[in-house]
Amino acid sequence: DQRRDLLEIIEDRYERRSTIVTSQVPLDRWYEIIANPTLADAILDRLVHNAYRIDLTGESMRKQRSPIAFETLHA
Repeated sequence: DQRRDLLEIIEDRYERRSTIVTSQVPLDRWYEIIANPTLADAILDRLVHNAYRIDLTGESMRKQRSPIAFETLHA
C-alpha cells in the first residue's frame, strides 16, 4: 500500500510541482527496497526525469561537531 501511495503522490506532482526527496539509500538500491519492479520503474522514472541530483560526499557534519557544541545544543 505504501508503494502505491508513494507512486500516487509522485504522479500527482509530476511536471506540476517541485518535489524534494532525500535518502541515504543509493538510487541503484531503490528497486530492492521498493520490491516491485513495475512500481519502482514508475516511481524512479518520474523522480529522475528532469531531476537535479545532488550527491553529498565527505565527512558527516555530525562527526565534525565537538562534544561541547553538541551538549550546548541539547542542554
